[in-house]
Amino acid sequence: MKPKVLLSDKKINIILNRLCYQLIEQHGDFSNAVLVGLQPRGTLLLDRLVQLLIMSGIKNLKTGKLDTTFFRDDFRRSERPLKAKATVMNQSVEGKDVVLIDDVLFTGRSIRSALTAIDTYGRPKSIELLVLVDRRFSRHLPIQPDYLGAQIDALQGDKVKVVWSKRDSENRVYLEKHVE
Repeated sequence: MKPKVLLSDKKINIILNRLCYQLIEQHGDFSNAVLVGLQPRGTLLLDRLVQLLIMSGIKNLKTGKLDTTFFRDDFRRSERPLKAKATVMNQSVEGKDVVLIDDVLFTGRSIRSALTAIDTYGRPKSIELLVLVDRRFSRHLPIQPDYLGAQIDALQGDKVKVVWSKRDSENRVYLEKHVE
């Protein structure tokens, strides 16, 4: 079955601009904010948001890329060796307003592990969550986004896939239906 396009490049660009304006409204000049992309897919979203924020005149953004592999509650249950991605956190988050960024919010377990992992870098003043896509009916934990691109209703077993292209004209969000 052919994947269904849920968000086209044009819709994604509109959503990204809206999310940037919401971040600017909440964090002003970002002097006390740290934007943290979750490895691997949230970092791609982080990079695009940073580009747009810089184009909007925001300077001196503090960012990080956080891998949560070994903070997950299921990391010891895998039979294959886990491969962690690089964590790049060049600043403390002590007393800062942290915005965790991920592409798809599904069960909430990745976000829970990120909440644990971020403590390694200090005690934030606050933590917010920004996601491009929220699969709202599949949550295992009571975690909700503060900044939301789009809500998608997908059945159990369906996959929501965000595809980022190096060329701006091919960014898409697809729904791949589960076929039994």
